Amino acid sequence: MNSFEIKKRFLDFFEKRGHAVVPSAPIVPEGDPTTLFTGSGMQPMIPYLLGEKHPLGTRIVNSQRSFRAEDIEEVGDNRHTTFFEMLGNWSFGDYFRSEQLRWMSEFLFDEVGIDPKKLYVTTFIGDTKNGLERDTESAELWKAIFKERGIEANIVEIGSEAAGSDVGMQGGRIFYYDSKKNWWSRAGTPDKMPIGEPGGPDSEMFYEFTEIEHDPKFGKECHPNCDCGRYLEIGNNVFMTYKKAGEGVFEPLPSKNVDFGGGLERMASASQNDPDIFKIDAFIDTIARLEKLSGKKYEDPLHQKSFRIIADHARAANMLIADGVRPSNTEQGYVLRRLLRRAIFHADKIGVTPGTLFTSDVEKEEEVRFRTTLARGLKEFEKGERDAFILFTTYGFPFEMTQELALEKGETVDEKDFKNKIKEHQEKSRSGAEQKFKGGLADTSEKTVRLHTATHLLNAALKHVLGEHVKQKGSNITEERLRFDFSHPTKLTDEEKQKIGEFVNNAIAQGLPVVRKEMPRAEAESIGAEMEFNAKYPDTVSIYFVGDEKTPVSKEFCGGPHVTNTKELGIFKIVKEEASSAGVRRIKAILE
Repeated sequence: MNSFEIKKRFLDFFEKRGHAVVPSAPIVPEGDPTTLFTGSGMQPMIPYLLGEKHPLGTRIVNSQRSFRAEDIEEVGDNRHTTFFEMLGNWSFGDYFRSEQLRWMSEFLFDEVGIDPKKLYVTTFIGDTKNGLERDTESAELWKAIFKERGIEANIVEIGSEAAGSDVGMQGGRIFYYDSKKNWWSRAGTPDKMPIGEPGGPDSEMFYEFTEIEHDPKFGKECHPNCDCGRYLEIGNNVFMTYKKAGEGVFEPLPSKNVDFGGGLERMASASQNDPDIFKIDAFIDTIARLEKLSGKKYEDPLHQKSFRIIADHARAANMLIADGVRPSNTEQGYVLRRLLRRAIFHADKIGVTPGTLFTSDVEKEEEVRFRTTLARGLKEFEKGERDAFILFTTYGFPFEMTQELALEKGETVDEKDFKNKIKEHQEKSRSGAEQKFKGGLADTSEKTVRLHTATHLLNAALKHVLGEHVKQKGSNITEERLRFDFSHPTKLTDEEKQKIGEFVNNAIAQGLPVVRKEMPRAEAESIGAEMEFNAKYPDTVSIYFVGDEKTPVSKEFCGGPHVTNTKELGIFKIVKEEASSAGVRRIKAILE
């Protein structure tokens, strides 16, 4: 079954079970400065996993276009890609484990045609330090599901990934792993989670490629989480059950959620029982075209890695370009440039004629720029420049190019140093993205949520004191403070700052309700709800009212989360007011 058929069947399957089908969010996330790309299906769903009401109900399904820049260096094996589609279904306080695992097994076995004998599953072993129970319910549900398919599924306790390499499969089909493998939260393991963050155990599903023999370099024994390639994870059922209340203290969420994510390309690979993901329909035409352009064969081990890198990078680049990204030296553009130049390097390696690899004007222009800087870079290399990072950032040399050129001269290049510098460069780039203030919260702790609500009051205060010309230009909120950018031509006077503070603190003192309402975007615009400058909003929007709905202190487009009453905020205090850019001022404030 090809990926198109699997995606259609997945969406239809869950739509028949009461799920609203929603479109993919953009690859470049809107309103989230904490990341450059949408890297998973759950990322756009975070507000609803945290308690906001989805306008289309409690059951949602989609296929999310995703991109992970951190996987660029991993591409070249038989299963890693940078761009992928993530099939996802969600229950926001509706169904839970029993329905999810039964539906998922039914989809895999009956719709995709996966042989139940080739499916292995994992679940959470528990965490006594944090008082988190073992997920025996998932294990027993899976046992019953397999039994209905004529399979006696043994449950095996493994624990850590390292332990799995020591003890192996032990005749099991259901495996208990620790929180590093079978716990999900945005922050990682329970110990790493900030207070207020939700998380829960998960149950992952692995397909077995029986023709792949275990490679001992990945550990003495094979097990589902082994990296040898025999077992491929094709989906993860997350059961959002808890919220961290303190160090070592977790309390049940008032509304439990299901968050499933499954790699579409990996499911297609499993459906075809072929461990090489580059043989599915998403890549087959590109591979055939590369064979024609190069005169080489994909199956040739000497060239296969280059074929895979070109196929992945060209596909990912096309998706980023379609979402409006253009090559540059910063942020998303930096990643796109890296993809294109790495693809060009590998195209040259397999003998593709320059100028024939790409089809779009954006890609062709970047190839011309790359070859121009490449010529200058080669001169610098010949003069003695060996810093792979400088050659990469200044002249666009992929690391492999510097490595090969150095090897020809009997020299080596420090790969670890290069990767460390790249990581630092990416972090700086990400920080640059944050400075644009797309309205994201650093986290969802109680302090951050309080400051988020205070930002709405500040926005209202600025318009009240300074005038209706004030427009929000962005915000960034952490546990410690809020930052708010707004249009205003001059520095605020001490009197203006005092009046703004009084306005906010007066609203807090009144103990005003904070109420969320769903409405058509046109209606929200007609009642004068505040919106962020240049932001894009869906047809149905979420509006937060502070105070009486007919005469509110604030009414604003927002996805939340917020407090329920202003009395929860404390005392508002402006700590700094400064210029942000021409015609834009910035306020930093705290709550005491």
